[in-house]
Amino acid sequence: MYVGGRFVGTDNAETRELFDPATGRAFGRVVEPQPSDLRAAVRVARKVFDESEWPWLSARERANLLLRIATKVEELGETFARLETLQTGKPLRESRLDVEDCVQCFRYYAGLIMQPNGMLLSVPESVHSYTFRQPIGVCGLIVPWNFPLLIACWKLAPALATGNTCILKPSEWTPVTALLLAKVLDEAGLPPGVVNVVPGAGDPIGRALVEDPDVNRVSFTGGTATGLNILQAAALNITRVSLELGGKSAVIVFEDADWECAVDHALFAIYYGAGQVCAAGSRLLLESTIHDRFLSELKTRAEHIRVGDGFDESVEMGPLVSEAHMRRVLQFIDKGREEGAQLVTGGKRATFPPPLAQGYFMQPTIFAGVTSDMSIVREEIFGPVLTVQPFVNEEDAVRMANDSQYGLAAGVFTRDVARVHRVVRRLQAGITWVNTYHTAYVEAPWGGLKRSGVGRELGIEAVHEYTEIRQVQISTVYAKSGFYPA
Repeated sequence: MYVGGRFVGTDNAETRELFDPATGRAFGRVVEPQPSDLRAAVRVARKVFDESEWPWLSARERANLLLRIATKVEELGETFARLETLQTGKPLRESRLDVEDCVQCFRYYAGLIMQPNGMLLSVPESVHSYTFRQPIGVCGLIVPWNFPLLIACWKLAPALATGNTCILKPSEWTPVTALLLAKVLDEAGLPPGVVNVVPGAGDPIGRALVEDPDVNRVSFTGGTATGLNILQAAALNITRVSLELGGKSAVIVFEDADWECAVDHALFAIYYGAGQVCAAGSRLLLESTIHDRFLSELKTRAEHIRVGDGFDESVEMGPLVSEAHMRRVLQFIDKGREEGAQLVTGGKRATFPPPLAQGYFMQPTIFAGVTSDMSIVREEIFGPVLTVQPFVNEEDAVRMANDSQYGLAAGVFTRDVARVHRVVRRLQAGITWVNTYHTAYVEAPWGGLKRSGVGRELGIEAVHEYTEIRQVQISTVYAKSGFYPA
């Protein structure tokens, strides 16, 4: 763990073995903290926030610190990328993109925090009225295993820019880059105790973090079921919560779309990250006039995706994160067959060439002939499994896309500009891509509708998430209220 500016152990003798998903081999161990360890870290963060100068540093001082962090992450970029690939299995090209985005995230908030903070209000009386923002306090940041470094930076950068102290809880399966990031923060000059890293399982460590009365805000990225539990637990202390949860995002392709662009992005939408992406385009909706031809090309292209160890620079899709998760995805595939879906391609564990048999690899999978009530259409699989459905017209496409409990993302492919504006406004999605997919910029707010979560990451909205708004009223004259005459 990293607590109070030092790497420390725990009184618990148990440790957790860490595995390379591409080989199934263990590569290290991490401590298994107890709730008492988490509580000690929270006390450190609370003391630093309440008693040190950290929350009240000038914006320029915090901006300079974030810039130093960005530079150090950039200098260690290849190390971060290789560790990220080791613990998640994702191809190096994906890990390198994650590191680049982390660097930009810290630099963006270094600039944003220098902007005006608050407003001067025009009021009808002789009163100087203004607002300002200040840090919330101790923030619990819970990060998933699919983007362990990137999402940690998405949360840390705005939290630090605004003067909060933090408990970062990486996934128990992917804590390595979070611990290296702690070393970077220390070397960049972050005061001890401002950020504390406590790996461990969601229960008991995540639960202890959410339930701690000294934690003022919880930011969670992960599954919807866990998000619901966090909402309930946080309600006991009226702790502020933001949740970035699951998705079952639809990609709509109209017959007038650019063919090559649409096919390419339909593949990218679902097979990037081996489908282990909350915004994955896992439901493909094709205008009926192009359905058969598009599906045929999609099948051919999917079967040519190179699956393998992420350290191989030629690999295009890595493994799933664990054997347990791979088996969960295979269960969904079996259920799809049982419910009558047509398996177009894939559907099995990838075991050839022979080295793949040791890892947790899946074939890129496509189902057609599906109906909207099937489990593989309605539930988040979080793997490289695509369902394909035809639609008749624009109205039909929008209805099908919105027929989901989730509302994180959507994609639209068409050359018709007027149609773009009509469809985008009617789609129930927090993020909509048009003639592209998966582009994410730190400048733009990230989050979803419906059961995909509450609150937003990134953009100026993240500054609002990590601050409290205050108002001040200063009378410029000494006047009685007039309510209680002498």
